[in-house]
Amino acid sequence: MLYLLGDLSGQIPGLNVFRYITFRTGGALLTALFLVFLFGPRIIASLRVRQGGGQPIRADGPASHLMTKKGTPTMGGLMILFGLLAATLLWADLSNPYVWMVLLVTLSFGLIGFYDDYLKVTKATHRGFSGRIRLLLEAVIAGAAAGIVAYMGEGRLATALALPFIKDFVINLGLFFIPFAMLVIVGAGNAVNLTDGLDGLAIVPVMIAAGSFGVIAYLCGNAVFADYLQIHFVAGAGELSVLCGAVIGAGIGFLWFNAPPAAIFMGDTGSLALGGMLGSIAVATKHEIVLAIIGGLFVLEAVSVIIQVASYKLTGKRVFKMAPIHHHFEQLGWTEPQVVIRFWIIAVVLALIGLSTLKLR
Repeated sequence: MLYLLGDLSGQIPGLNVFRYITFRTGGALLTALFLVFLFGPRIIASLRVRQGGGQPIRADGPASHLMTKKGTPTMGGLMILFGLLAATLLWADLSNPYVWMVLLVTLSFGLIGFYDDYLKVTKATHRGFSGRIRLLLEAVIAGAAAGIVAYMGEGRLATALALPFIKDFVINLGLFFIPFAMLVIVGAGNAVNLTDGLDGLAIVPVMIAAGSFGVIAYLCGNAVFADYLQIHFVAGAGELSVLCGAVIGAGIGFLWFNAPPAAIFMGDTGSLALGGMLGSIAVATKHEIVLAIIGGLFVLEAVSVIIQVASYKLTGKRVFKMAPIHHHFEQLGWTEPQVVIRFWIIAVVLALIGLSTLKLR
């Protein structure tokens, strides 16, 4: 809670720096990075002992995975959430409701993912608990978050959908804002979850998206910058930059251990939590459509699964050799590093396109 040191700035010269969002974002990044680096090996060792055979590998997945990934422990998302939570509590303004709303979604989705991972490990199967129950729990959490955003909002923007490039026109969703926001948050959580299928594939695009939304949150939370860039001003949203910084730091630390060959997998514990976090930040900052651009890689992965399932049920034929789509490219002969790095490049390009919507003048 170093933010509180800023209150002493009038008595002790130099402490005012702790009130700067940019300074605290950097502090959160370095703190989360340090904590994951420091405690990561112990967490991995503990999970390896407790899980024994590690995460069960899909029998219908790429054949190479059965040999190279067998025995690798999962639930690595615990490392990320540990670093994220500690850094946020240390550096963020805890009187800001948006901070607690995003933490609510992140930790709750993480808990759902943890239980799913737990069932997979203990029952030695790649299937967790009922998908319907899981989606229902996610929807309840997302609904609560959407209600908080609507309550915190001001004027017509509270329950409206903002459009890129058009500041003076918004679509007032009214009561439909709640289910719309729920769809964004739940969709983001599960899209990131589907992307997490190769070493390092999900965490880098998540960090890219977090960095992008850290910038967006900072700008839309500043009245001067928001007016200049012609985006909607959301009072208090700038504090979410600190959480985004914490995600980047924890993500870098996790990537150190998740780089091929991975010493640990993120699991649903991490992927659901991080996806839900991105979705909730997008809803809070009124940049839901921009999330679909910046997180376009996650959208592509999710859509590939939907198309594959729909095609097989309707026609008995598959559109892709395997879904999600990263497995399709593996089946085409791309090596795992080729798939991962090329998908990272796509994520960077999409993030740049998404950020370009901020500058209109």
